[in-house]
Amino acid sequence: MTAGAAVAAPEPEIVRFPGRDLTLSGLLFRPEGAGPFPAVVALHGCAGLGRTGLDPRFRDWASILTGKGFAVLFPDSFGSRGLGPQCRVRPRTVTPERERSADADAARRFLQTRGDVRPDRVSLLGWSNGGSTVLWAVRPQSRRDRGGPDFRSVVALYPGCARLVPRAWSSRVPVLILIGGADDWTPAAACEQMVAGARGRSARATIEVYPGAYHDFDAPDRPVKVRSGLAFSADGSGRAHTGTNPAARADAFRRVPAFLAR
Repeated sequence: MTAGAAVAAPEPEIVRFPGRDLTLSGLLFRPEGAGPFPAVVALHGCAGLGRTGLDPRFRDWASILTGKGFAVLFPDSFGSRGLGPQCRVRPRTVTPERERSADADAARRFLQTRGDVRPDRVSLLGWSNGGSTVLWAVRPQSRRDRGGPDFRSVVALYPGCARLVPRAWSSRVPVLILIGGADDWTPAAACEQMVAGARGRSARATIEVYPGAYHDFDAPDRPVKVRSGLAFSADGSGRAHTGTNPAARADAFRRVPAFLAR
């Protein structure tokens, strides 16, 4: 592992739990010990959890977070519905504002039933499409099934914010957004506008823009390249840069656990 990763993550447990209209599957990573632990619901992007096993980026994050004492649950929003990667699919039948927000809430409730999880310390983390999901999920007007305390805090890595700006986005809980200044898939400017517009009527929301970083800046050892054929991109061409930015990756690995532990 590179740029700030920790020791290897423990092997995950495959779990299944009730969603709104289906049974969801996921991967649960636990720290050593009996707990109870603070926990994180971690939402994958449009590519899913990984084509041939768990994406190395997610395994690195599981390592970092379990090393800091968090249990981490990765719900499989696409595989649970018999779907593969959705980055080139349009229109999508599984959306951040509906199905995936419901999945996040179902994962929270599942974790809160476990004796090894602190029910008042379940946070939410998402990447790209999953990052958009977490921002939708914590809007005050979003439906939340009660059955346990709300999410404690939220982190979104390179989310798409453009559709949230005209909806006067705000959040019920503290939010941290990390995004690349050169991101041409989900541009930082929309997220900056969204956060600025929420001041005074939202729980605290902060954004960190990494100069020169592109989408997927936290992926391990991924040279920057142009992806094409995407269903959505900033300029409508279906083309966007993705790849590792070592400085942004290392800062995210430092900043996110500290934010979640507050």
